[in-house]
Amino acid sequence: MKYKILSPLMTTAAVLSSANVWATQEQEWGIAAMYRVATIPFNTAEGDQTVSSFVPMLFFKNDYVYIDGTEMGAYIYQTEDELWSLNAISRMRFIDIPASEQNAIEGDTADFGAQLAYQLDDTWEIETEVMSDDGYRFHGNLRAKGYYQSGDWELTPSATLRYKSSDFNSYYFALEGDNVGAGADLNIGLDARYHVVSNLYLLGSTSITRLDDNAYDSRIINDRYQSEFFIGFGFFNDKEKAPKPQLSNAPYLRVAHGWATPSNIGDILKLNTEKDEYNNQLTSFFYGHPLTDELFGVPIDIYLTPGIVHHWNSDVQSSSTEYVVAIKAFYTFDWPTQWRFGLAEGMSYVDSITYIEAKEMEEKGYTASHLLNYLDISLDVNVGDLINEKDLDNLWVGYSIHHRSAIFENASQFGRIKGGSNYNTIYVQYEF
Repeated sequence: MKYKILSPLMTTAAVLSSANVWATQEQEWGIAAMYRVATIPFNTAEGDQTVSSFVPMLFFKNDYVYIDGTEMGAYIYQTEDELWSLNAISRMRFIDIPASEQNAIEGDTADFGAQLAYQLDDTWEIETEVMSDDGYRFHGNLRAKGYYQSGDWELTPSATLRYKSSDFNSYYFALEGDNVGAGADLNIGLDARYHVVSNLYLLGSTSITRLDDNAYDSRIINDRYQSEFFIGFGFFNDKEKAPKPQLSNAPYLRVAHGWATPSNIGDILKLNTEKDEYNNQLTSFFYGHPLTDELFGVPIDIYLTPGIVHHWNSDVQSSSTEYVVAIKAFYTFDWPTQWRFGLAEGMSYVDSITYIEAKEMEEKGYTASHLLNYLDISLDVNVGDLINEKDLDNLWVGYSIHHRSAIFENASQFGRIKGGSNYNTIYVQYEF
């Protein structure tokens, strides 16, 4: 689902012309919590008709990349008149089967591909896409999408014709071994966003899909029509305020090293942490890109923070790489020197399941998920203020919890599992 965010984009020229070369203009950003309910088109043993999922969402857009809820991408080329654009995209696709069966198929899937878009006028856009899943089962989309605004309301209607290859149709709409021919289904949808006050918005979305004849004739399909509904809330740029031309918070780099613990996050916050017997460790590198320096008028620094994490090999695991993207908020207070409390929410993908997660999933009888929700809880102190050295005011040292989890079996996209992993980390953070 996509929402248009209204603040203008930061330009390189604006940054370079400012007094501080690292100062940035307020960015387009958002973070949301959505609840999704969808009908199940398949014949089910228990007669399940719907399935639900909690879906955290991030939003960000600049001249090069974007994150738009369940979709992210990079802008490859745009014509000078800005009518045509070519983009590389990835989009989450939900597989709507009974919740009790979702862990067996290891969650939902993310498709990837290319998109060519044409702006018809100020309201409507046409998009064409060629997409594939990780098994190279292809489908293509032709979409018309509009955007309307009236007062506090923003509405985005859309119509999508999706052509599915025979491999795609057979894999997702038939039993293993059955062959289903290619076909085209039609989806009609409407996204809505309502501005409540300041940075708070209410969000909603609904759509209905009509399956093609070949998919509908599959012996495991029960209904030709499938519907879905999202509802939730989010924090975005305040549409009633002009974006700040220059933010007070600066970009940062953070280097951290951490140690695994089998303790849950509640025990860690109570300072009751158990040591991992195999001493599994990680080292992480995060970049912080400033988005805004206030929320609801309170001085809270908010960043987009992508990161890469190296999990070191040990007696029980080989090395692996974790990729993270999150939005993090910092609140600064004096006690008596400057301290900051930080909280990040995002997504984490690891290319090889770590021992600490694999052990917990095995004990609970789950299939582990490579993609999980990500949290980072931190507390740091300003070095310059601590030792009364002005030249070190841009240096912070602190502690954080590196946390991956699946939201208590409530998220199909994370494998419908409960549990994850925690690492106690110490870090150094340098602001430019």
